[in-house]
Amino acid sequence: MYRVLLYYQYVPIEDPEAFAADHKQLCQELELKGRILIAHEGINGTVSGTVEQTNRYIDHIQADERFTDMVFKVDEAEGHAFAKLKVRPRKELVTLRLEDDINPLEVTGDYLEPKAFLKAMKEDNTVILDARNTYEHELGHFKGAIRPEVETFRELPQWIQDHRSELEGKKILTYCTGGIRCEKFSGFLKQEGFDDVGQLHGGIVSYGKDPDVQGENWDGQCFVFDDRLRVPVNKVNPLVVGRDLFTGEPCERHVSCGNPECNKKILMSEETEHAYLRACSDHCRTHPRNRYVSENGLTAEDVQKRLNALLQNV
Repeated sequence: MYRVLLYYQYVPIEDPEAFAADHKQLCQELELKGRILIAHEGINGTVSGTVEQTNRYIDHIQADERFTDMVFKVDEAEGHAFAKLKVRPRKELVTLRLEDDINPLEVTGDYLEPKAFLKAMKEDNTVILDARNTYEHELGHFKGAIRPEVETFRELPQWIQDHRSELEGKKILTYCTGGIRCEKFSGFLKQEGFDDVGQLHGGIVSYGKDPDVQGENWDGQCFVFDDRLRVPVNKVNPLVVGRDLFTGEPCERHVSCGNPECNKKILMSEETEHAYLRACSDHCRTHPRNRYVSENGLTAEDVQKRLNALLQNV
């Protein structure tokens, strides 16, 4: 039996590079795989391993006085959720790149447990802001949630400034996958003068596991940053909201665009992937390093036949 651990902790780390090196050695000794980021402001990670390996990891982490109250979100898995282990020092755990950075230990939105968050979502004068990327929102989101028209997390502050008049006087709710992005984003909102700001404590992952709400008010699935790609949330009345990029049919299958210079996350059925060479555009389909073409050993003649078939169907 394998498990996947999702966790983070905002806490001062004096030497992120040294910490990352030691932490990587620990994970290698435990034979864990995953992605862990270390910064002066704390740690953010997802790792996979057997029950015994992950239990030993949890015990080791919580033995450190800086992480005694670390919360681990645990999912069962059939095997490793990652192909390899990456432990890297970073300037920020989540990238906002503010001149005056937010310290969640000093300012952050009100923590709302799942039941309170569900209640707040249904109240009048409430705005629900999705703090994730567009491709995450497309796969699943809370009913009525707004996905700001931005490509990256660091663009959110400017979007808030541009839409300030629409948000003033509202109760603002924020949410993300595990909670770490909302710690800073909700803190930014508070710092900008928005008084009534709440964040989903533990993120979507915790919301889906809470027995009192059972994922109610969530449509679709939750995108996760490991080989699983998605996990279910709503156990009450699940609904597919993802749509195939080209056919518009219901779809919850993510792929990365075949053009390595694009690499955009797109929703595609297997049939559409084969027909469109796993590409999001004509430019990416004909890119000389299209990965779908090389992975499937297609010749120039094969590619031209697929392109001609697409033209005939337009």
